[in-house]
Amino acid sequence: MSKIKNILLSNIVPIVFVVLCISAIIIADIPINFLLVEIITRITRNSFLVLSLLIPVVAGLGLNFGIVLGAMAGQAAMFFAIDWGMKGIPGILISSILASGIAIILGYLSGLLLNRAKGKEMITSMILGFFANGVYQLFFLFFIGSIIPFSTKTMLLPDGVGLRNTVDLWGSLEGVLNNLWVIRIGQYGMIRIFIVPLIIIAILCLFIFFLFKTKLGQDMRAVGQDMYASEVSGISVDKVRIIAIILSTVLAAIGQIIYLQDIGTINTYNSHEQVGLFSIAALLVGGATTRKASIWNAIIGVILFHTLFIVAPSAGNKLFGQPQIGEYFREFIAYAVIAFALAMHGLETKKSLEIKAAK
Repeated sequence: MSKIKNILLSNIVPIVFVVLCISAIIIADIPINFLLVEIITRITRNSFLVLSLLIPVVAGLGLNFGIVLGAMAGQAAMFFAIDWGMKGIPGILISSILASGIAIILGYLSGLLLNRAKGKEMITSMILGFFANGVYQLFFLFFIGSIIPFSTKTMLLPDGVGLRNTVDLWGSLEGVLNNLWVIRIGQYGMIRIFIVPLIIIAILCLFIFFLFKTKLGQDMRAVGQDMYASEVSGISVDKVRIIAIILSTVLAAIGQIIYLQDIGTINTYNSHEQVGLFSIAALLVGGATTRKASIWNAIIGVILFHTLFIVAPSAGNKLFGQPQIGEYFREFIAYAVIAFALAMHGLETKKSLEIKAAK
């Protein structure tokens, strides 16, 4: 019985979400075909971003709210690719290469900062994201079209300075990866499965799996378990942590490109803001913690978290006559899951310190 109890307690968040999802599906009475279409779409759209969080968790940096910097890099690269007239696969490749270059620089600077805030990485990365957002807004609202030349005038504000609030990817980068290989299932091909994004996600899963089998991956695990013991054993702790943050930032940049080409539009000043919050919430819903996360936690989390996102407005409308209730509920859930994880992290840290003091 105690073993069953421990299993239930350690998986309490996924279990609660399964119950919530099933209840909401029953209440909303949503057609299964529609639900499957939406879930598959969310998996191809969001999984890459959630998987980008795994490496910092294993390396002991906790939940990397700083992936928002990678998302900014991905968006910035897409803006310039469109301005240079890049379309289709070449546009996606150029965007990915440019975004990776920007993300490497941002990830390196983030790693340096987080190495100076050991033990407080999560709150530091969150504040860093807010700071970077301010710089991003300044860059694309005032520098583009004034200091930095931009030839696509339709993307600029009427006075020729700053990007418009919304950039349409139609005819350039919209659905480029999705449309390469589509499998249609069901009556009239209602269920569409975009194979290429799924292959890219599978490749990332394999990369992460084999990364942790390498010397670098083992060093990351060691650093995540005990920084001081790792330092004594000859591992360059600061270097390993910086590499982990760089990898996470680069993956987030590519993940944002996959996400935006699926959406088809870029909300210039807001598309990146919720990336960290919802990706982290999805990972935690899958059963991850601030110290332990796996590929399965990410995949299960995306399915559960976004299933609730899909059905919550309809369930709210059925129960209260207001679909907006569902919107508020899912926002509440996202913050509640993160707050719960941080509270548990604080308790674990306090307990480990008490055990060390007792010894």
